[in-house]
Amino acid sequence: MDQALSICETAAPVKAPHGPGNHRGTVHGELFPWERLLLIINSGQPGTSAAIFRASRSFLRLTSRGLKSGGTDGTSAGGKVYHPETLAMTAMICRVHNGGVPFVRRYGPLFLVVTLALLRGTGWLEAHDLTARSESEFPASSQRGGRRPARAQGVYKADIRPHWFAEGARFWYRNDLPGRTKEFILVDAEAGERRRAFDHARLAQALSEAAGEAYGADRLPFDRIELTDDVQELRFRVDGTAWVCDLTSYTCSEAESNAVEDVAERAREVRGEQVRPSRRRRNPSPESPDGRWTAVIRENNVFVRARDNEEAIRLSTDGAEGNAYGLLEWAPDSQTLVAFRIEPGEQKEVYLIESSPRSGGRARLHRRPYALPGDRFAKYELNLFHIPERRQIKCEVDRFEHQGKRPQLHFSQDGSYFTYEQVDRGHQRLRVIKVHTRSGDVEYVIDEQTDTFIWTAHTENLRLNLVNWLEQTDEIIYVSEMDGWRHLYLADAGEARIVHPITQGPWVVRGINRIDEDARQIWFHASGKNPDQDPYFVHYYRVDFDGSNLVALTEGDGTHAVQYSPDRRYLIDTYSRVDLAPVHTLRRVCDGRLVCELERADISELTAGGWEPPEVFVAKGRDGKTDIWGIICRPRNFDPNRKYPVIESLYAGPQSAYVPKRFSAERRFASLTDRGFIVVQIDGMGTAHRSKAFHDVCWKNLKDAGFPDRILWHQAVARKYSHYDLDRLGVYGNSAGGQSA
Repeated sequence: MDQALSICETAAPVKAPHGPGNHRGTVHGELFPWERLLLIINSGQPGTSAAIFRASRSFLRLTSRGLKSGGTDGTSAGGKVYHPETLAMTAMICRVHNGGVPFVRRYGPLFLVVTLALLRGTGWLEAHDLTARSESEFPASSQRGGRRPARAQGVYKADIRPHWFAEGARFWYRNDLPGRTKEFILVDAEAGERRRAFDHARLAQALSEAAGEAYGADRLPFDRIELTDDVQELRFRVDGTAWVCDLTSYTCSEAESNAVEDVAERAREVRGEQVRPSRRRRNPSPESPDGRWTAVIRENNVFVRARDNEEAIRLSTDGAEGNAYGLLEWAPDSQTLVAFRIEPGEQKEVYLIESSPRSGGRARLHRRPYALPGDRFAKYELNLFHIPERRQIKCEVDRFEHQGKRPQLHFSQDGSYFTYEQVDRGHQRLRVIKVHTRSGDVEYVIDEQTDTFIWTAHTENLRLNLVNWLEQTDEIIYVSEMDGWRHLYLADAGEARIVHPITQGPWVVRGINRIDEDARQIWFHASGKNPDQDPYFVHYYRVDFDGSNLVALTEGDGTHAVQYSPDRRYLIDTYSRVDLAPVHTLRRVCDGRLVCELERADISELTAGGWEPPEVFVAKGRDGKTDIWGIICRPRNFDPNRKYPVIESLYAGPQSAYVPKRFSAERRFASLTDRGFIVVQIDGMGTAHRSKAFHDVCWKNLKDAGFPDRILWHQAVARKYSHYDLDRLGVYGNSAGGQSA
């Protein structure tokens, strides 16, 4: 152990075996202090507590000296590159062979906080985007120009980029195949046929004869093609020269340069467009819609000036410094002017110490705006001014209060009222407020209140607007968890009420892709509707405004992404799992029926190289009923007769779910599994995308972090697998994951 400690204290590298996955945290196969630390933990020898402490101290010393020289692939410390696992593992808290590490349990969090503070001070965390993110959606590739996404080594046919014909019923795509070969596929959606787009061998022979160079059938010298509508002629470019080939006679000749178009530029992608609440939002102008009046702010108050008169008419008298009027907006009839009297919020700051400036010398103080509980936010008091009567109305409604947003008005079809969304501070009440422009009377179209929280903050992974105003009617598509699951509701602003639910059941709406007001349909994606599948898997659907005709557009057992044809009659459905390579099918949009299977990704080279998928594991949570989902990643050359120490990669922020759901050719956590660890990842209660009750566990209880569920999950794995060593179990994370660890 003394020898191991001395290794941890020095910067001298030790040789580690080369191999896939060893590049993270190593340089040219050398072990760095963090990896020596893992080997010590793995050993389970007495004195591990002191070893962890001294290795952590050694790394922090290196970090404080050389952190700022880090590049884009890792963080440099003492002349060596350290990667995300390095930083988190430095302060990992472990249960080891001697029954626990009291010293590390006591001081480990301090090391983690100090390390992360050092990294954040350099901007390294932001540059490397280490915040845990959801992988629950498999992104569809763009159909526009640009480069094809990089293909993972040993994986083929994992991505389809369709190039649609003008009539929208046929498309072609290219498959990149082993040995740098390729093929072009033509699909007729109406006939349900998939075939090669042309005779590759005959084309290669014809082009070789015309160009005077030898080309192979599976190595044609072009990546993009254009087929005529009758599929009798093929156009392409080779080294800048345009060619046209007759597919009846298979004769090729040079063509005019402008005869070859990039089909990708004519195709368009219609996947997952975000629906934004933009209905009848006008850019507020000081000019009234009829052009007769101009509204201005003078001396903190509201004035109007007639078009043919320079004299300003004062409408308010209660504006003052620190409570002045602003946000002027005219009603469509030009009879009413809406204004808010605004009490500014506080702009308080937090302070950070740069302990080791790049130029050396003394530490430096940095500051930036950052609101904390109790800080005063800006408040907006609603006022109406009737121009003909010069009359002011102070509406009986709570002031709008928010850290960064302002009231956004949406006028009705006839202009007799407007609505706006208001979320109370504390996130326990959401209202859509309706105000009559003539009387100033106030009604609530929506008034949702909860004892816990409504998800209205930190919504970057929600990707969903809760309030969606329609363009053609005075209706709203509202998204709510009021019945315990996130669903769609139809609200009528004219009647000031929620009319009915559009979707219902023990599943979760994850996003709105399109609202078709003409057909009165919503296209959306959701998870949990297939009871025999992982409840996080995303599927796509369409439903009528009245809740009828719910159509599932996807089907396979995996998480899905779709690409629609330009006319939305067909879609390409791509689904995968962590243990299933992508499968591509063509489906009809009208009823979701399968047209034909297109491809199944080929990962034979990948598996021949030793790649193995993570194991998906499910266990019951703290209530004895709810399934808790996670994955298990094992070392290479795994021996089920050995016992392996376990590390959990932890992030439990309530703004998403984090266990990967889609296929990846990466060897997940390879830098740890290659050192002999089993690594797991779990979504416990308190994370998102399940029921509201599941999510509510985090309410005023972030420290819970799902640990009761995680403990039960680990115990369930250990009962099933004797190689899973609960006596050597560690946890690490970054950001909120570091706090939880």
